[in-house]
Amino acid sequence: MPRTWPDTADQPSGSGEFLDLDSLDTAGDLRIRRIGWRRQALLVAAIVGCLTIFLLARALAHNPDVPAQWRASADGYLELADTSMPELKGSLGKELVAIVTPDGQVMPFGVLAIAHSARWITDDPARQEMMAVRLAAARALESGQVTLRFRDDTQVSVTPKPRGYASLGAMFWLMSAFAVVLFLVGWIVPLVQPNLRNLLYALMAYAQAAQLLISAIGAVPAMALPSALVLHESLIRILLDAATGAAIVQAATLHPVRMPGRQWVAAAAWGATLWFAVRAFNGQLAHEWWWSQCLLIGDGLACIALLTWVQRRAPHPFAVVIRRFAAVTLSTLVLLTLAVSVLPMLPPEVQPVATVGPVIWSVFFASVILLVPFLSRSQNVMREFAMLAGISTVATSVDLLFVAVFSFSQFTSLTLSLFLALGAYAALRQWLVGQMMGARALTTERVFQHLYRIAREVEARPERAADRMIELLRNVFEPLETQRTGTRSQQSLVAGNGAALVVPLPNLVDEPAVRGSVVLRFAERGKRLFAQDDARLADRILEQLMRALAHDRAVERGRSEERVRIAQDLHDDIGARLLTLMYKAPSTEMEEYVRHTLQDLKTLTRGLAAKSHPLALASAEWKTDIAQRLDAVHCQLDWEAEYDQEITLTMMQWSALTRVLRELVSNVISHAKASRVHVSCQLRQGAFTIVVEDDGVGSEPTKWSAGLGLGGVRKRAKSLGGTVRWIPRQPHGTICEVQIPHLAVPEN
Repeated sequence: MPRTWPDTADQPSGSGEFLDLDSLDTAGDLRIRRIGWRRQALLVAAIVGCLTIFLLARALAHNPDVPAQWRASADGYLELADTSMPELKGSLGKELVAIVTPDGQVMPFGVLAIAHSARWITDDPARQEMMAVRLAAARALESGQVTLRFRDDTQVSVTPKPRGYASLGAMFWLMSAFAVVLFLVGWIVPLVQPNLRNLLYALMAYAQAAQLLISAIGAVPAMALPSALVLHESLIRILLDAATGAAIVQAATLHPVRMPGRQWVAAAAWGATLWFAVRAFNGQLAHEWWWSQCLLIGDGLACIALLTWVQRRAPHPFAVVIRRFAAVTLSTLVLLTLAVSVLPMLPPEVQPVATVGPVIWSVFFASVILLVPFLSRSQNVMREFAMLAGISTVATSVDLLFVAVFSFSQFTSLTLSLFLALGAYAALRQWLVGQMMGARALTTERVFQHLYRIAREVEARPERAADRMIELLRNVFEPLETQRTGTRSQQSLVAGNGAALVVPLPNLVDEPAVRGSVVLRFAERGKRLFAQDDARLADRILEQLMRALAHDRAVERGRSEERVRIAQDLHDDIGARLLTLMYKAPSTEMEEYVRHTLQDLKTLTRGLAAKSHPLALASAEWKTDIAQRLDAVHCQLDWEAEYDQEITLTMMQWSALTRVLRELVSNVISHAKASRVHVSCQLRQGAFTIVVEDDGVGSEPTKWSAGLGLGGVRKRAKSLGGTVRWIPRQPHGTICEVQIPHLAVPEN
């Protein structure tokens, strides 16, 4: 009984859903009509994304800054390493301790004021203090005059200058490019098929693209970000993450199957997010960072729980893959949360390292979201990039924990953290990616065995070519279910973001023509997704099957032509000589012997020259030949034939069966002295049986010698995979039974 998969037939391939395969033709026509406006919408999105980056870069390039290079000192201060400003040349190597604003306010200024995002500061007063310092520095730079106070109590007043495009740094452009890619994917997915699930994905993509842009701005080497961003950066980041978490929870209730009560789950997720957003915006939430982290972790746990429920109710490989990604992502977030929480315990020289973790986390989380719609289509580079970003986050977090908890030196903690991260990468890689990697390793012998067997069966039963091809695909991919469809594509394609593989059925035979495709769902009995490697493998397998059939047909044509030539030579040469010998025979017995030899030669040449050997036609020839031979010795023939299907014998089958029957009848004529012979031929479920029964004077079969032709009969029956046995007949005579279990492929 086929399994049913609720609410999956109408799901789009672009967001990890099934295609409605029965309506592909109609959908294809609609897509052709809509492709124009979709391209235009995507072009508009690309223009908007690029224009946003350009305007952002332009604003940053014109933002005032002090043209100097700083490095972190052992005490956590900024040490002036290089500068192009003449007034600062005398302060090279000095440590900056504070900035004096135009109104005379002195603001302590350290490494974290430049490098660290306020989003990842755990303590509320520390966050407010840092935001005040950064805001004061930004406004001082924007005012056009700032005074730098160094550790030796010297002060230098400088006039900030626009930093220009060249000083934005490579990280700004890389992060911005990544943000644009994610933004465009967020447009593409709902454009492929607009529905709630894809709109939720678009919301996730837009939120994390904005996170990447903020990280790109933060990566610009500058003393302060624009004041508008400093004022709202922490709240914006927290709200973007909260919205992403709520969208993930709601998407888990819709895909891969729609959950009962999904509205209540979605309402709870968005309600918690809205409550958090209102409280955070009004400044009414104590321990804001911990609340935001708990909300994100709670959303992750809810997503894993929902996917686990889906897998138990209706197993689906997409749920398995996403659950594993969610588990790894959530574990990385928990580890990073612990690492950031111990930041106050770190030595001053190590604290700047902590700023790297959140940036890598943003890249990792964005890459996971970017990967989700294209799990089955993504290349190895994209998957490896996501995993390496996650492992980098883990390594940074473990490094900070080692320093804070065990007081390791920075070199020791970094070495151990890298070792553990690489070990985790090696251990988890197959577990995480194995569900979406493509076809598992198949032995050459196994593939060749299936190809060879299917090719033989297609040759024997052309009308069942489609069933044999589907069986071949089942043996290779082991899907949980298969389905025939009338829709045909040019090549194999992955549908449902890896949940299904659509393979067009080629025309292996002329008649009847094979049309349509076969849909394989849930590879390896639902344990993994299909990938593009599977589609390529399916096309290659069918291509090799067609080549094997073409080769066999060419070989068979050569054999047929050679048999015809041999039959013609036998007829023209040996037949003519035997005919001359018959007319010149010295006795009647010799003439009769030659006449029978000519009859045997005629049967042989007719069989060799025949292009095909249908069982019914071969049976009629056997009956005619046996009847003529028995009539010559005044023996009566009782013939019985029963076939449950019409098959075509191969040349080897026809030759072996013809010689078995002739040898058995020859034994009856030569030794049994019978008056009646009963011959029965039956084909049932692919098994062929020959029974030759005579009423002659045959003795105990176990005492027969090999000279009675038993060896030749056994040899030919064995060549067809059959057996022979002789048993006594009561009251006298002998029964010979030939059993060939697999003369033809049985009907299913």
